Amino acid sequence: MSRWERSRIIGLTAALLTVGPLSFIGAAPAQADEVEQVVNGGFDGTADPFWSTAGSPITLTDGVACIDVPGGTTNRWDVGIGQNDIDLVAGENYRFSFDASGDPAGHVARAITGLAVDPYDTYFEQSPILGSDLTHYEYTFTASTSTAQGQVAFQVGGSPDPWRFCVDNVSLVGGVPPEVYEPDTGPRVRVNQVAYIKDGPKGATLVTEQTAPIAWQLHDRNGKIIQKGRTTPRGVDESSGQNVHTIDFSAYRKYATGLTLTADGETSRPFDISTKPYETLRTDALKLYYTQRSGIEIRDDLRPGYARPAGHVDVAPNQGDGAVPCQPGICDYTLDVTGGWYDAGDHGKYVVNGGISVWGLLSEYEHLRGSRKVNLTIPESGNRTPDLLDEARWELEFLLDMQVPAGHPYAGMVHHKIHDAAWTGLPLLPHLDPQPRELHPVSTAATLNVAATAAQAARLYKPFDAAFAKRALAAARTAYEAAKANPALYAPESDGVGGGAYNDSKVTDEFYWAAAELFLTTGERKYADDVLASPEHTADVFGPVAFDWAATAAAARIDLALVPNRLPGLGAVKASVAKGADKYLAIQKQHGYGVAYAPANNVWDWGSSSVIANNLVVVAAAEKITGRDRYRDGVLTGIDYLFGRNALNISYVTGYGEVSSQNQHSRWYAAQLDPSLPHPPAGTLAGGPNSSIQDPVAQAKLTGCVGQFCYIDDIGSWATNELTINWNAALAWISAYVAEEG
Repeated sequence: MSRWERSRIIGLTAALLTVGPLSFIGAAPAQADEVEQVVNGGFDGTADPFWSTAGSPITLTDGVACIDVPGGTTNRWDVGIGQNDIDLVAGENYRFSFDASGDPAGHVARAITGLAVDPYDTYFEQSPILGSDLTHYEYTFTASTSTAQGQVAFQVGGSPDPWRFCVDNVSLVGGVPPEVYEPDTGPRVRVNQVAYIKDGPKGATLVTEQTAPIAWQLHDRNGKIIQKGRTTPRGVDESSGQNVHTIDFSAYRKYATGLTLTADGETSRPFDISTKPYETLRTDALKLYYTQRSGIEIRDDLRPGYARPAGHVDVAPNQGDGAVPCQPGICDYTLDVTGGWYDAGDHGKYVVNGGISVWGLLSEYEHLRGSRKVNLTIPESGNRTPDLLDEARWELEFLLDMQVPAGHPYAGMVHHKIHDAAWTGLPLLPHLDPQPRELHPVSTAATLNVAATAAQAARLYKPFDAAFAKRALAAARTAYEAAKANPALYAPESDGVGGGAYNDSKVTDEFYWAAAELFLTTGERKYADDVLASPEHTADVFGPVAFDWAATAAAARIDLALVPNRLPGLGAVKASVAKGADKYLAIQKQHGYGVAYAPANNVWDWGSSSVIANNLVVVAAAEKITGRDRYRDGVLTGIDYLFGRNALNISYVTGYGEVSSQNQHSRWYAAQLDPSLPHPPAGTLAGGPNSSIQDPVAQAKLTGCVGQFCYIDDIGSWATNELTINWNAALAWISAYVAEEG
């Protein structure tokens, strides 16, 4: 970030800055207003009051504490050394430092500050790779919780082979000043770092102090100028607080690789003019779902580097999903809910998020013909069913299994979610999760998600598996009637222990969506009547957020407009989609970064990357309805933001672009915490800027952030940097559209 940019962005301070390993030995001395929390961190003649795991006693050698770590343990926390009764104060800044080594070198120590008693919350963690000599590590963070039962610990289990861990000069100093966090935004010329389409619009954004037009040049891979022009000043962009100009080089219409733009003394990151990256991305974005599968081994031959045993299949230490009970007092039966997709970075499975994700994949299949032949290299590949439908069915089967069986209270309704009884830490592979699993109460929203997606599935799977299509339609009808009989059973906001709440107290949109899908599949008048009677049918459903798991009316409207049917007033339905798209195009035209998204008061939503992609789905649908190029061009301009034409100059899609998100919040794509684990697969969409910065990492680093700057590529930032199945559904849909249009 330049000095000028820094002056425009106010309040980007933080206290979670990794500055180690450092070359010196010994903890930094405490200042006068700083307070040491660790007792005897230098191990002066004794290890007290440090503890260690049974079977690994602490030995002192020249004032250094060591433990022998046995081989063959499963989890990091199976072996450790630490100190309890640490005082922590919420909002206080702390410096956590220590010297550590491993013999042999190359082992990982998970250094944490957390809660010493159940539920053993982790407040801060790092996992350095240890050398054979003592090396100093030092980090600062802000405590999120006040407690007198804190803990500093080093978790060193999980190795198949025995080794020796040593540590000295353990220190946790409170009252330290916060460190200033400065994102590296690279060159001030911001481009789509992946590719522009040959005959499509090509735009870039320049961050500059200048207010008058500036000369720009387009260079080929050898540095030769192949086009030039002058920028268009746009003033201060509200979403970033930056003064920006735009660059339009749409007139260049040749395939090329390694192009760069230069303006105001800055040269952009390289990019291509090609459709091939989007053809690859269409597949990669869908391949995430296989590695998110629960209940099946992930094979290395199908996904090299991502192999793992099946998760939650009743094999210890899992308590399994084969016979999951309800939370106490909710029901007196168990359900086999093995399978489905893990929703995000945790081990939970949620019907409402699964529902909108399935809709996204099935919508892509139904409306974008190129995706019907995509090869996902999954276990089912080669059967007579398209891979995209095979992958979506893995989740559909789970959704159907969440339905309450006949003969029980609320029969036909659907349980809202199933997940661990308590939150687990990171990293934790699915098959190693020891927590008990629980079914949560039924909800009207979950029931209508199953009604909608099962009805959608019934029409799409019929040519390939008539029996499954028949079963899905029967489940959809049953769910719809059950929801009508129980129209106001809402998931509570407070139900967020061990998994997300996904609470939603407005379900007129889900009723509209379910009725629409049932009508499109059956053509029956009773469903058409419900569609026409819904308050959503004539409402403007295309707000700043077109659709997501809690707002599904736009999904219904899009399918009503695109799937052939005889609904009365169909012309008005189609016109409403085009009108919604026009609204997004108007926002995009005024935006300094060409983004079809302008949240109220510049408060960016959780999952803003997906919001932007979903808004572009509406624009693409308008092109499908009208055939007008302005909608196609709006989509092609809109994707630039996701791939680097943004304030942070980062691609929010792993593996796409010169600089891309790599550390999305996940318990098993966790290379940032454990180098033996992978980064998220290529084609994984990060959540993106979130003005509310709910997690401690974001709060420590991003307090006071402006719009687009409310993002950090850190595995601990679940509010700005998680991955989810519904976000990747949006990415898959829009990349498939771009691949076809290109």
